Amino acid sequence: MALPTKIEVRGARVHNLKNIDVDIPLHKFVAISGLSGSGKSSLAMGILYEEGSRRYLDALSTYMRRRIKQGAQADVTSVKHIPSALALRQRPSVPNERATVGTTTETFNVLRLIYSRLGSPVCPNGHRVPASLDIAEAMSKSGDEMGQITCPTCGTKFYVPSAEDFAFNSDGACKNCGGTGKVRQIDEDKLIADENLSIEDGAVASWSLPGRNFMPSVAEHAGVRINIPYKDLTDKEKDFVLNGPEKKYKMDFLSGTGRVFHDFNALYENAHQAVLRSAKSSKSERAQKRIAEFFTYSTCPVCHGTCLRPELLKQLVNGKNIDQVEHMQLGDLPDFGKKLLASLPDDMHKMASSLINEFLNNLQPLLDLGLDYLTMARAGNTLSTGELQRIQLARTLRTETTGVLYVLDEPSIGLHPANVDGLIKILRKLVAQGNSLVVVDHNVDIIKAADEIIEIGPGSGEQGGQILAQGSPAEIEKDSQSLIAPYLNGQAKLMARETASAPSSERITFEVDHYFNLHDVKASIPLNQITAVTGFSGAGKTSLILDSLVPAIQKQSKKEKLPKQIKQFNSPLHNVVSVDASPIGKSTRSTVATYTSIMDNLRKLFARQPLAKEKHYTPSYFSYNNKEGACPTCGGTGIVTLDIQFLPDMQQTCPTCHGERYNPKIKQIKWHDMSIVDILNLDINEALPVFKRVPKIERELKLLKEVGLDYLHLGESTPTLSGGEAQRLKLVTHLSHKQDDTLFVFDEPTIGLHPLDVKVLVKVMQKLLDQGATIITISHDLNLIVNADYMIDLGPRGGENGGRIVVEGRPLDLIKKLESLTVHYLADYWNQFK
Repeated sequence: MALPTKIEVRGARVHNLKNIDVDIPLHKFVAISGLSGSGKSSLAMGILYEEGSRRYLDALSTYMRRRIKQGAQADVTSVKHIPSALALRQRPSVPNERATVGTTTETFNVLRLIYSRLGSPVCPNGHRVPASLDIAEAMSKSGDEMGQITCPTCGTKFYVPSAEDFAFNSDGACKNCGGTGKVRQIDEDKLIADENLSIEDGAVASWSLPGRNFMPSVAEHAGVRINIPYKDLTDKEKDFVLNGPEKKYKMDFLSGTGRVFHDFNALYENAHQAVLRSAKSSKSERAQKRIAEFFTYSTCPVCHGTCLRPELLKQLVNGKNIDQVEHMQLGDLPDFGKKLLASLPDDMHKMASSLINEFLNNLQPLLDLGLDYLTMARAGNTLSTGELQRIQLARTLRTETTGVLYVLDEPSIGLHPANVDGLIKILRKLVAQGNSLVVVDHNVDIIKAADEIIEIGPGSGEQGGQILAQGSPAEIEKDSQSLIAPYLNGQAKLMARETASAPSSERITFEVDHYFNLHDVKASIPLNQITAVTGFSGAGKTSLILDSLVPAIQKQSKKEKLPKQIKQFNSPLHNVVSVDASPIGKSTRSTVATYTSIMDNLRKLFARQPLAKEKHYTPSYFSYNNKEGACPTCGGTGIVTLDIQFLPDMQQTCPTCHGERYNPKIKQIKWHDMSIVDILNLDINEALPVFKRVPKIERELKLLKEVGLDYLHLGESTPTLSGGEAQRLKLVTHLSHKQDDTLFVFDEPTIGLHPLDVKVLVKVMQKLLDQGATIITISHDLNLIVNADYMIDLGPRGGENGGRIVVEGRPLDLIKKLESLTVHYLADYWNQFK
């Protein structure tokens, strides 16, 4: 019997898929292309991954299935011959603050073993003990002798550190900072908001924290004048505010509700205690974020930022302590491994080779994916989305599985064009190992490298969900129906706007010094133009823009101190808007209508209808988020969840409201013979003529149409929108008024965007420019870069090999000079479409 050669999907109806049938080749590299919101991820993640992973889990015992979160069964008639599936998602979860590149990739685990087995310790009397087989074997002993050696110089018996002792998240953690490498202190400058204000008007910032709003009354009862400017208080009064003793005062207290408490025992908390107590007692993320503003973080004075107990740094491997190796760039570690092996006695080589090879094997996929500039000590929560995804991919490669279906969603995120070749090599390696690979991506080079392309479209949302084209790259290039074909065969027009003939003379100028790899970097951003900030991952783009320029503008507008790395700063702009392609909201209760002002205006409109007035229906009755308007069965979600023991929870349409969310009585109220449910079912195009005499709603609808979202329904759930759709929806609110005082920063704005979607985004950017805005894009997307007015390329590489401006100027001028690697790739791309 012949083995199956393809996955057969029949009747796929997930999200907007139109009951499609499609065959996906097994043991091949398959690329799925299509516009943002066309249904690519619905096929790849919603069917192939969900069904592949669910069926594998179905083979496990009931005991195991109850402990693993299972996906719901996909809405598809049948899926045949699907292997077990693993997915690498577009947006990996951000590691916690204690995670590092070393712990996330598990390279640090092997390094800890190397230090415990191959290290050179120091005895209690200060004698250096050279690395030996005796030290390595001591860790294998049992009982009290485990890890115990004798100093060959003084004969003292002592214990050498184990691998667990070198873990800063466990036994090796510095006692002072708990293994974080930082200590926090209250920032004295933040306690007093404004010395010109009186205490009763809010001079003491920490007394505005939850539960501390009665402190001014307690201070007044204790003899502090609260009705004069804080700066005019005596030193004694100021000291009481900042450092006064904790004490109960019996006083009459007027609550916020107007209730008077007589002889109330009020506990006084000074300005410092208010912050410290709040930090301990507050549970909500929002409160903790507000409290964090009162603290500054500095390097731990005991471990000096190493996170480890200081005595552990005495143990050396080839003359280096573990912290020094952690701070080496990953690209330098293979050479370190070779030198380490050469430095050890011959009788240790067999064991050392095993450990060092394991270490280097863990590293190799990271190096192949262009992450050589990272260090093991780099904090995991400072990594970009692209870096996180490549680390995830590297861990997958290391397992060397076979017979698995890998589903990758946008693996090119955050990749410089020079790293794409390395990614393609890795993808081919996955297939060569005997796996099947499905990649959702918009990078033209990745799509060209696939064995087969499946194109979904033709449009987005309701206008998509069909198989537009399928075949090899050579076949797709010749397909007149294909939307990606012009980008494969060089016939596409790259320009979506007319760029400026020269950079603006009006500029934001600033200098950043001694911040990560940025040293004395002077940058300038032309006003009312698009500036593309480019360069390798780790070149310093985020440090320059998101960590330096953005907070500098924010702090200048608040008249606060500029970030310490800013040495010179001049900006006429006072507002910053950061825009990315992350989903809008997590709750299905958020819709296009609720995200804009349309829903508020609809509720008021329906509350004005005669029948609504007769029934005393206020605007709250027309919200499915309020009990007055919500369906009593589903509470306004439109779905009910059934808890089925041993199986995944099942969701079904609410039997009462049939997915309409509202209490049926609300549908009785009509405007132009339409209920609010009917209106939420309209798409933007259908709604425009309906509201042509309702200016407030019509204006929002026109803006939605202008940004290319006219196919969305008003009641469409925002968390289900694609990255491109979410991004454009976020911009709608900014298009209706002047923005000449505002900087818009787009961080990787083309995530999930087809080249044609990038054109739409560029046109939306032009509308912002027309309103007077200044725009910065941090991007590797060549389609976006050529449409910029100005380009600042950082590099020449990442990490220590980056951190400086290599070239800057108009992109179309720079491609004539080829003075940087990014410009080389930009020129090659531009020349393909001449």
